[in-house]
Amino acid sequence: MANILSGRTSDGSSPVIDWTGGTGTFWVWGTFGGASVSLEASPDGATWIPVGTAVSFAQNGVGAFALSPCKLRATVAGASGATNVNASA
Repeated sequence: MANILSGRTSDGSSPVIDWTGGTGTFWVWGTFGGASVSLEASPDGATWIPVGTAVSFAQNGVGAFALSPCKLRATVAGASGATNVNASA
C-alpha cells in the first residue's frame, strides 16, 4: 500500500502511482471540511477516469477495487480551510 496523499488541504490531485494490476484497497482519512476524495485511473497518464462510487469518500472510509495495470491518483474536490486529508492505495 502506498501513501498517495498526505495532509492535503486544497483541491487537486496526488502524484501518480503505477498500479501493477489486481485487487487493492483505497483508504481515506482526516478532516474533510466539505471535501470529497476519489480514486481515479488512467490507461495513458493523460485521460483520468473515476474508479467508481465505492472508492469516493466525503468522510473517513475504505473501499476495494480491482484494475488491470494502470496509473492511479487520488483527487480532492470541494476543499475548504478545514480540509486536511490523507489517502493510501
